[in-house]
Amino acid sequence: MSTVKQQLPRSARIVGDGMKLHRRSLRLDGRSHTVISLRPGTTARFGTNYFHGTWHLLSDDHGSRLLATLLWGLSYQARPATVLLIDRPFLTPTPFEADPADPVLLVPGWCTRLTPRAARELVRRLPLRTAPEGTVRWRTRGLATAAYAPPWAPRRGRTTRVKGAIVVAPSSPAECRDWALSIAAMDTDAYGTDYTYLDDHHRWISGEVQIFRRFHHMVDTAGQARRAVLRRAGVGADPSSLRPEIWEAAAVFRGTAHLKVLEWRDGQWRVGRHAAALLAQAGVHEFEDLRRMGAVEAYRRMLVAGAGPDIRMLWAMDCAISGSYYRNLTAARQRELMTALRRYPASAIDHVGPDQRVRLPRTGGRMAAYRRRRTAGLR
Repeated sequence: MSTVKQQLPRSARIVGDGMKLHRRSLRLDGRSHTVISLRPGTTARFGTNYFHGTWHLLSDDHGSRLLATLLWGLSYQARPATVLLIDRPFLTPTPFEADPADPVLLVPGWCTRLTPRAARELVRRLPLRTAPEGTVRWRTRGLATAAYAPPWAPRRGRTTRVKGAIVVAPSSPAECRDWALSIAAMDTDAYGTDYTYLDDHHRWISGEVQIFRRFHHMVDTAGQARRAVLRRAGVGADPSSLRPEIWEAAAVFRGTAHLKVLEWRDGQWRVGRHAAALLAQAGVHEFEDLRRMGAVEAYRRMLVAGAGPDIRMLWAMDCAISGSYYRNLTAARQRELMTALRRYPASAIDHVGPDQRVRLPRTGGRMAAYRRRRTAGLR
């Protein structure tokens, strides 16, 4: 068996015009196909999952830049029966419950029709271990300076799972470039995560790309949580019951389990099990106690009692009262809560240490981040 040559470490993270990809010719469903794949040593990693009726491609900022580069170059593809493959070792378990990822196929729908039989035959051959027949220089001129504008025409491309692979198939070159630009515009600076849809968001959404600033850390934590849950006695194999346990175990590993102030238990909303000890020091035993007291007063009482929760506990309690998620709390609302907390005498809140403060989200939004990155280029 031939050995596939590794790329140099200094080029492993290069994403941009002229990056090298491998090319192979494979006979699939009785027809010759050109399969383009990433070179060994490429540092980007991707996960996949199916949630709320939508197939997700998951990665970090570097992965989104690579995916945008691949789609932009693919938009200029005119050779029939061309498929771009993302497979092991560039796949990683999901960052939520460490489920295995499926291989991803990027298919130019305007010139390539990938039949289910061809997809099945390709998946059966994975991972591709034979030496590539050549190297492709992936040209993406114009991506770094193109201006993204929301499309007026409906998107007709689709993301589906075909015979064990996630098939991302834009319907036209213009749509493929639109997908590339919307992915390139994503940025995790503001909230630690970002997302974009891969089809018309005015109707049923079949595909989405979501990135996380701490993607690799989340993957590691999810793996630890999964192993811990599977070691427990009497754990069932049903994913619908196994995943919630993994999510809770991962939150414990991350040290965020206490931020789940409310949870649905025994047919009603109750104080979260991991938050109960902190809330009890503030005199909160039921959710109505927290609602009457308010998040700021409850947080102050925790500090006075020496509980020492970080500032995210204040965000979490306020969001529990308002019925939202603490990561979605706006910077303006965070400042309001901090202002209300500072109205107390210094002696009442002097337990807040430097390690309990967190950085407020930056303002400017996705398009501001996009403009910054377009100025700096994609590398």
